[in-house]
Amino acid sequence: MLNSEQRNDVHPVDHHRGAGRPATALLNRKRITDAAMRLIRSKGPDGLTMAGLASALGVSAAALYNHADSKNMILRWVEDRLMQMIDVSAFGEIDWRSATIVWARNYWRVMRDNNQFVEAIAKTPIGGAPQTIAMYEAVAAGLLAGGWPLERIVPAIIAIESFIYGSAFDAQAPESLLDPGELSADAPVFSRAVGHYRSADYNVAAEHTFEDGLAALLTGLALSAGVRG
Repeated sequence: MLNSEQRNDVHPVDHHRGAGRPATALLNRKRITDAAMRLIRSKGPDGLTMAGLASALGVSAAALYNHADSKNMILRWVEDRLMQMIDVSAFGEIDWRSATIVWARNYWRVMRDNNQFVEAIAKTPIGGAPQTIAMYEAVAAGLLAGGWPLERIVPAIIAIESFIYGSAFDAQAPESLLDPGELSADAPVFSRAVGHYRSADYNVAAEHTFEDGLAALLTGLALSAGVRG
């Protein structure tokens, strides 16, 4: 049997259709989301428009609006697709800090590998995105069980997410991003520091930088909230 989400995902077939109409629905949530993600990957978040998406799907704009009433709804579907990839199973199984590290590390890797979507989903309200809400609920419940005051949970999640998104962008930046180039003589200490950083494998260095930053962030957040760990 289909669950409730699957029922919402599939447009019902009209068994009284007229001659020439397809026997199965042309559109469903999965197909629309797939096409939207392809558009964002190729054209960026501003390249996603309802008219452009309808064209990519080979349907009229009116047909698309029968399934999704706005671009924001489609962005919530994209957000849900990505958030479904993030593992939150460690919460409730291990201590809050270890679970948060597992979650944040997994979250970062998903965003690093799909950084074309970071800008769009960072500004998309989560209402109507059940997978996204389920992720936040798991994290919040895990922090609460770990002794976090309720009023400090959302600020902590926002701080961690901000770090994840920034680190995801940085991991995809060119290796020359921080190279002063011909102005190296004007910043001799910084230039030497960049040289040491670039001497390592760039992908490994980016991951180590994320891990170090996350550890420091969690320590500071816990200290500020008066939480052990």
